[in-house]
Amino acid sequence: MTDDRVPVRIPLVTEPTGVLKSWQLMRENVLNIIPEAATRQKVLSGRTVKRWHMVMDPDALQKMLLERVEDYPKSTVTKNMLRPAIGESLFIAEGAHWRWQRRTSAPVFSHRNVSALGPVMTAAAERSAERIAQAGRRAVNMLDEMTAATFDVIAEVTFSGDGSFDRAAVHEAIETYISDAGKISLLDILGAPDWVLRPNRMASSSEMSQMRKDADAAIEARAARGPGAVPDLLDLLLAGEDPKSGRKMTTGELRDNLLTFIVAGHETTALTLAWSFYLCAFDAAVQDKARTEAQGVLQGRPATAQDVPNLPYCRQIIDEALRLYPPAGVVSRTAQKQDDLCGADIRAEDTVMIPIYALGRHHLLWDRPDHFDPDRFADRKSIHRYAYLPFGDGPRICIGASFALQEAVIILATLLSRFRFSAVKGRDPKPVMILTLRPEGGVWLTADAL
Repeated sequence: MTDDRVPVRIPLVTEPTGVLKSWQLMRENVLNIIPEAATRQKVLSGRTVKRWHMVMDPDALQKMLLERVEDYPKSTVTKNMLRPAIGESLFIAEGAHWRWQRRTSAPVFSHRNVSALGPVMTAAAERSAERIAQAGRRAVNMLDEMTAATFDVIAEVTFSGDGSFDRAAVHEAIETYISDAGKISLLDILGAPDWVLRPNRMASSSEMSQMRKDADAAIEARAARGPGAVPDLLDLLLAGEDPKSGRKMTTGELRDNLLTFIVAGHETTALTLAWSFYLCAFDAAVQDKARTEAQGVLQGRPATAQDVPNLPYCRQIIDEALRLYPPAGVVSRTAQKQDDLCGADIRAEDTVMIPIYALGRHHLLWDRPDHFDPDRFADRKSIHRYAYLPFGDGPRICIGASFALQEAVIILATLLSRFRFSAVKGRDPKPVMILTLRPEGGVWLTADAL
């Protein structure tokens, strides 16, 4: 850092709130439920109808995510919010149903396959640069721009742009679901059973239902036609089978997992990039250092997958953006058995939360945790693996992490090598989490061509 300023952040709560107030605060911004003490203590416990615990200790998190992962499945509330959109896909499934899907899908995201998709990311970065150049001196909302760029990538690598899927309709349905159905219901807070309908989720169900039907039709058409010259994600999933049982995914299972990849594969990367550009505009010295690296490697051309290992500082900016503004700011689990986590008495059916936003700003784990400093990632070995969890960890670590990081570095390096980004006065974004941690109000920057 060049000075003592800190980038935008949410003041965390210091006083307890009741059930109704907690629900209202969560619907506005899930980060509102994180106590400030979560950035200074190892574990917090309380009760809001149900018993809950927040865990910030890396050793306890390793126990949850690696050693006893089956005892801490995703919470019922999380599953109920996401199931209408992505069914019993890899993200939601548990136990044996999750394991066979993971074994079947893992080869799709091998280093070889992800690298082969690099040209799609490079082309999207080039198109983004062209759009930004056309804006001239007008401010650009980099949140919208990065959403467009990453959706171009995921649509191309999912369906090869073959026209079998209405990109605009998919995008609209996803946005509607996230903004409406993604908000937690008071019935969830009160622990109402699953069969009690949540009105906010019913409202967007017709759009999601149509999207699922359209996806089924596109999958069946591709299965009949066969793969293209360069296999995309759908081709790879259609060809995939569980190495243990030989089981292949049905159309419905393929659809649910493809929709999971579409939602997760563009939304989270777009947010990471939007926050990265905000941070680069916030600290000109960091931006200049990254630009020097990018220009030295790229020599005027867009970045490729092969360039990524040679762009370590650009990667560090991405890492630091993920620490300060993790797309999944809070994740929750439902304990299945009695346990002890840092002295907290965990009982079956307790809600156990991992406040990833607070973990990344924890005073016991990070030096000057609210400051923007990409150099803290220069030596990754010095960071406790379970102190930094933007992609989770253990067996259920995000399957597309390498895909997302490759895409983010390619786009960031390409654009920084061609433009100098500056903040628009009075237009700072606000970190707001509904399903994901978004910069409310957008990331408005001017881009001067170099």
